[in-house]
Amino acid sequence: MYKVAIRPCWELQSASGTVLPPRLIELLVEVHASGSLAAACRKVGLSYRYGWGLLREGQKLFGMPLMRAMRGRGARLTAIGERLIWVDKRINARLSPMLDSLATELEAELERGMGRDVPISLHASHGFGVEVFRTAMAQAQHPIDLKYRSPDEALSALRTGTCELAGLHLPIGELEDELLAHYLDRFDLQNDRVIHLAMRRQGLILAAGNPQGIRGLADVLQGGLRFIHRQQGSGTRLLLDCLLKREGASLSDLRGCDVEELTHAAVAAYVASGLADAGLGLEPPARRYGVEFIPIATEHYFFLCREETIESDRLADVLGMLRDPAFRNDLSRLPGYDPCMCGQVQRLPDAFPSLQRLC
Repeated sequence: MYKVAIRPCWELQSASGTVLPPRLIELLVEVHASGSLAAACRKVGLSYRYGWGLLREGQKLFGMPLMRAMRGRGARLTAIGERLIWVDKRINARLSPMLDSLATELEAELERGMGRDVPISLHASHGFGVEVFRTAMAQAQHPIDLKYRSPDEALSALRTGTCELAGLHLPIGELEDELLAHYLDRFDLQNDRVIHLAMRRQGLILAAGNPQGIRGLADVLQGGLRFIHRQQGSGTRLLLDCLLKREGASLSDLRGCDVEELTHAAVAAYVASGLADAGLGLEPPARRYGVEFIPIATEHYFFLCREETIESDRLADVLGMLRDPAFRNDLSRLPGYDPCMCGQVQRLPDAFPSLQRLC
């Protein structure tokens, strides 16, 4: 099996043509994390002298220092230094999942080119549990042809036979009926099977310390806070529509930002960088970026497949991984994730009994 890695790379150039020095951003990220230039240089494999040289070049480019040495207290980034690392975090948060998806496509093409078995095709709504699953399968030498798609796109691919597994998420409790109704015409209640991955929490992502004292979506609406949206068609956007409806509101009642983000991590990075006051997303990126998280809904994240796919041996490696205690332990380390049903297979009406009322 071949492993493809694609990483975002960006360049900043001034009006005079001066380019931000290579590796400066990498150095600034580590200074921010460690509070020490010496420790940052060791982490990125640069000499202390070379690190200072990069900082001086950056200062010339912006006309102001990017870092200040604190006597006896290490180093601290200036406002422009902080802004640069948040630009880097936002770029990675927005692009990394898409690049990972492209990498798995290229890996699958190489496997086919070598005359090997065609990898399992998975079209899935983006989630951190899926990333853990993809990584675990790759380490076990079981390639997955993963494409991140909206739930609607994933279901359509399953119906046309373009993919074998479709990754979806549905809220547990009062909102379940509304979301099930949205997907109902694309379900095959007789032949579809649910393979559980995890339960996970979605909630409000807010500025660190929750300075506005937000307790729920009603406070966001009343406070006129800047809200960063997920893209139209995403499962989280659909969940937000349902949550707003329960508040007697609609998307137009939120003070939306000028952009829509493609991933949960990008939403958290947008809030953490101060460009928005709130967003709806998963817990892991909120913890990663040090911002506030208020749970609103718990969801089932699962893979949907055809009965004949389950009965064949195509999913033996997938089911084996999902039922592996070591994998379930890795999944449980994600904030807000519960793998207690991981690897269980059910008929759709058994997994979601309210389907019987909707049919």
